[in-house]
Amino acid sequence: MIQNHLMSVVSPATTGLSTATKAATPAEATESFASFLKSALDSVASQEQNVHTLNDQFLIGEADVNDVMIASSKAELSLELTSQIRNKVIEAYQEIMRMSV
Repeated sequence: MIQNHLMSVVSPATTGLSTATKAATPAEATESFASFLKSALDSVASQEQNVHTLNDQFLIGEADVNDVMIASSKAELSLELTSQIRNKVIEAYQEIMRMSV
């Protein structure tokens, strides 16, 4: 299942944190972002692996063509989203590098 982790909203009430808690340090924020990025990329990789598994099962007659097509479409959309995010990050980096200090 494709889940868009970027669009999910987490309110302080659902996390058990109050708004009065102190802000995260830069190191904590970097670690949090890095773990989020890693989990998102791992999710894309697992969807790709799922497609390969279903393809193998289809070839030996154990999987339905509909399941293969659905898994393939999900993996394709995830990969496309990942590449678009990468392009936006590169664009933002290039824009920052063009700024004069």
